[in-house]
Amino acid sequence: MAKTIICRCEDVSLEDLIEGFRAGFHDLESLKRYTGFSTGFCQGKSCTAHAARFLSALRGGDDVVADPPRTRPLLHPTSAASFAGQITPGSDRKPT
Repeated sequence: MAKTIICRCEDVSLEDLIEGFRAGFHDLESLKRYTGFSTGFCQGKSCTAHAARFLSALRGGDDVVADPPRTRPLLHPTSAASFAGQITPGSDRKPT
């Protein structure tokens, strides 16, 4: 039987989510704490929606669960160069 990976960063499989649901973790945050999905390098950008849809199906199609929380944009625009470490963060902003 093939292993279905839900979270690549933390190696959480579909079977892990099923086990967590059977253990009584029926909301996204408690299932996240139990399995560790969405806590790796991508911070849930690649797995939270999949886990939410899975949880929604197990709960009978609850739309609130199927629409996971979104990440908020940065407060100040940040250049790609600062993420690459080429400039000091904040030095690309104009003084106010």
